Amino acid sequence: MPVKTVGCQSENDILPGMSQYRPPIDDMIFALTRIAGLDGLPQAEDLGADDIRMVLESAGQLAAEVLSPLNAIGDKNPSRLENGRVITPPGFKEAYKQYCDGGWNGVPFSPEHGGQGLPLPIAFAVQEMWQSANMAFGLCPMLNQAAVDAIELHGAPAQKKTYLEKLVSGEWTGTMNLTEPQAGTDLGAIRASAEKQSDGTYLLRGQKIFITYGEHDFTPNIIHTVLARVPGAPEGTKGISMFIVPKVLADGKRNDVKCVSLEHKMGIHASPTCVMQYGEERGAVAYLIGRENEGLKYMFTMMNNARLNVGLQGVAIAERAYQHAVAYAKDRVQGNRLNDKSGGRVPIIDHPDVRRMLLSMRAQIEAARGLAYEAAKAMELGRRGDTAAQARVDLLTPVVKAWCTDMAQEVASTALQVHGGMGFIEETGAAQFYRDARIAPIYEGTNGIQSMDLALRKVAMDGGKAMKAWLDEADKEAKKFSAAGDDADWHEELTLGLAGLRGATEAVLNLARGNDLENIASVAAPYLQAFGLIAGAAVMAKSVIAANDSKADFKSAKIVTARLYGTHILPRSRGAVQTVLSGARAVSGCGSEFF
Repeated sequence: MPVKTVGCQSENDILPGMSQYRPPIDDMIFALTRIAGLDGLPQAEDLGADDIRMVLESAGQLAAEVLSPLNAIGDKNPSRLENGRVITPPGFKEAYKQYCDGGWNGVPFSPEHGGQGLPLPIAFAVQEMWQSANMAFGLCPMLNQAAVDAIELHGAPAQKKTYLEKLVSGEWTGTMNLTEPQAGTDLGAIRASAEKQSDGTYLLRGQKIFITYGEHDFTPNIIHTVLARVPGAPEGTKGISMFIVPKVLADGKRNDVKCVSLEHKMGIHASPTCVMQYGEERGAVAYLIGRENEGLKYMFTMMNNARLNVGLQGVAIAERAYQHAVAYAKDRVQGNRLNDKSGGRVPIIDHPDVRRMLLSMRAQIEAARGLAYEAAKAMELGRRGDTAAQARVDLLTPVVKAWCTDMAQEVASTALQVHGGMGFIEETGAAQFYRDARIAPIYEGTNGIQSMDLALRKVAMDGGKAMKAWLDEADKEAKKFSAAGDDADWHEELTLGLAGLRGATEAVLNLARGNDLENIASVAAPYLQAFGLIAGAAVMAKSVIAANDSKADFKSAKIVTARLYGTHILPRSRGAVQTVLSGARAVSGCGSEFF
């Protein structure tokens, strides 16, 4: 497809940067098997290296050949609402059918309901590809997964029988309906109501906003999971219940639920973000999940799943932006080598500062991928009753969500910088990744909420037990890394970083002992940032050791990216730690009247 040139000398100035997605299969397998590891997962016992590669390569083919070419199309042709129907961009409905026909929707789900039953870390690797290739498309199966988990864990047997098989196959899709115009993060302010009927069903009324794929043309039915209040419910979050509200009822009749408008967004244009109206006429027929007033507990099943997946989106969109930047840097010819003025003009990838940018992108992506896959493994083990693993995933979830999505913003911005002036031109495609990535630090709980969750709940509430367990394990890995020889030339920075994080944790715990919540909240964000930076460094140290028996080129690549991380990225943690130790009063001592 010809690309219109804007503000450049020739078509070739833009075309080189228009790349397609190439799944980083070797890096994914390395992160799965050598960083996170699949040991202890029963579903992985019969999976050999060839099996894992076959799964990832098959998924990668769909991602690269079907989903990726639709990414720019979806950006330029947003989903639209016509006569109450949402029409998705050209090719999306057909791509969804291909996706379902290949059995990909069932990858993480139980075979009991028609799923593939693959380990969650492998499902994460597969999902990363959907999000890299086409984030706006990938949001539909991502939210469906959260709905499946809620029904599978908390639904009645009849509900599981009615909904799970079709949701797992992709014949139907599921949504999360939490937010209302007056109730964003503050779910205690929800006003949607559900009144019980004589037949045991409920009639639900209210409006929900920001509902991803709340209406679309992929499937004939959409199963909404909705938070609402029953009459007489306690005030606040203790009075929230969760309901299943199908778009189409069992008798084939349309339920009293519809999309009344679509949001016009900065990015992810192809993904329909819906305003949903329930009960405009008789009331939407709804089915209670679990017990009344326990919806908040059930919601966290969905939310924690979604938060990890949003962190994975950060890894994915960063990978896509990085690949786009590399392709451009290899083809964009400009300037001479600094030490060879007599030579001809060279691709910009030969300039040190461009290589620095590309290496910083790659290093952060690899660190974040390893951390996300480690969290996926802990989640899988936690579901199987491993309490230590559950504590680990509880600790890591806000870090993966916030740090990985903040990283994606930096990487997508750096990708624009690599393109120079062409990065600011929409036709090169680089800007879409930045616009798409910008939502990830906001939805499923803003990153500020994640930092307070980490500091106030995951660290302070258990006296730092889970955090100290992570630090002890990281210290052991750091000692192994220190003994690795020349390849561990930044080991002192890691050791100092871990000591600093331990000190910052004690500072948070001291504030907690004094019930000084304002000061904790004032430094929660830099605390999470320090944790993420240092956790990423621990992943990179582990990768150097794990790559020791790999092929020479692969081993060298891991050493190079780890060294860049350890000497350029990890030192940022010192500033974040110092802010935790001494910066609280700068915020807490400033009242709103200052502004």
